Amino acid sequence: MPKLWSFDGRYRILHLTWFAFFLTFVVWFNFAPLATAAKTELGLTEAQLRTIAICNVALTVPARIIVGMILDRFGPRITYSCLLIYAAFPCLAFALAQNFEQMVYSRLALSIVGCGFVVGIRMVAEWFPAKEIGLAEGIYGGWGNFGSAAAAFTLPTVATATAFLAAGQVNWRLAIALTGIAAAVYGVIYFFNVSDTPPGKVYQRPPSSAGMEVTSKRDFWFLLLMNIPLVGALGLIAWRLTKVNLISTNALIGIVIFLIGLYLFQSYNIWKANQPLMTGRLRYPAEERYKFSQVANLELAYVACFGSELAVVSMLPTYFQRGFGLTAAVAGGVAGMYAFMNLVARPGGGLISDKIGSRKWTLAATLAGTGIGYLVFSSLGQGIALVVVVLVTMAASFFVMAAEGATFAIVPLVKKRITGQIAGNVGAYGNVGAVAYLTLYSLLPQGVAGDRIFFQVLGVTAIIVACLNAFTLKEPASHDAHEEVLEPVALGQLNAAPVYEQSSNN
Repeated sequence: MPKLWSFDGRYRILHLTWFAFFLTFVVWFNFAPLATAAKTELGLTEAQLRTIAICNVALTVPARIIVGMILDRFGPRITYSCLLIYAAFPCLAFALAQNFEQMVYSRLALSIVGCGFVVGIRMVAEWFPAKEIGLAEGIYGGWGNFGSAAAAFTLPTVATATAFLAAGQVNWRLAIALTGIAAAVYGVIYFFNVSDTPPGKVYQRPPSSAGMEVTSKRDFWFLLLMNIPLVGALGLIAWRLTKVNLISTNALIGIVIFLIGLYLFQSYNIWKANQPLMTGRLRYPAEERYKFSQVANLELAYVACFGSELAVVSMLPTYFQRGFGLTAAVAGGVAGMYAFMNLVARPGGGLISDKIGSRKWTLAATLAGTGIGYLVFSSLGQGIALVVVVLVTMAASFFVMAAEGATFAIVPLVKKRITGQIAGNVGAYGNVGAVAYLTLYSLLPQGVAGDRIFFQVLGVTAIIVACLNAFTLKEPASHDAHEEVLEPVALGQLNAAPVYEQSSNN
């Protein structure tokens, strides 16, 4: 990518898009660095703060799937712009919240903004060829993901600097409101400065945006099976809310019934999208098929890397204080190195995937490194030199984020015209992992022993997923992003079976 800094052509689109993602992450993570000030003002308990943290990833799970469908139908330009503008409303609501209940509801609405990552995956895939897709997606994901660290670095300063507007108190409300306003303004700028595809290229849309397209009957049932955890994560969040007395047991039963209905409705939409295939009216030739097991492998990989990252970010400073005897300031600085590695590690994982010759083994190796890194974390304790703590943190985080880059170096190569939906499902599984990990963490004993068990679970899970990908993931075909693509046509439509027609010169 020799013209990366030229801000011209596809590189301009890349920079505008990663900054859109950056802002969604600033918004998504705008509470954590200001939690102490909010806790003091509103008298929140530790359990309530942990509940807000879980709510912050709650609706991101279904939102990534739904936005993936909308994205494939309407394109990334409109989808990203609308999402950025939407971010202002829950941000302002959260900034104006006067009690725990208002914070929970506004945070649930704000968690939808976390799905922004999915949109840019399709945009970048449209503008970059397959030989550069890993690095391009890595830059998009890594530099955008740094928004969480930017929020931690800048928002406390903004809140402190504007304290004179809040009777001398840390002005956390204004700092949070400003992130939403900035996102909305940029949403308008983004709309008028990008296009969905390069000139002369037609944006490919799936036959149906109601549900994900599969190319075999076996994969239809596999897809339905893999959708169960997506709904289950929402049930887990609802159960967690009963533990802080935000909802009653009867309300939980009602939510579970609703989620079962939601799953059945989603399954019906998948049936509608694949009805020609399931009834035998449509048959895909070998070159047009893809295996849903590829998507399932990537979903589990994202649980192990991004799911664990979301969970670890919320507890790492406390772990360093309890496990290594660091002061709060030093622990926060060391923990910041974990997020800082996004700038180089995620693009690095994508670059290695592009250059090493095997995207599959790149992913498996980085996942194995993720597992080993977490297990090393669990074995260290007080008495270790600070420089060793820093180096171990950076090494572990490098593998976590490199695995994220390696995962999304494969996503756009599975099935081009449903890249949005695939990215949505894979991204949603990252949030499923975060919900599961954070729920487990809330159930473990508080203290060093509980922290070490937590990291051991993360490490073992990552190693198991690494082995699974090594043995079952198929090496993706690196089709060029600008090559010709064929669309399926129902059997008998043009007096041939099967018949395929060219949908564009793409």
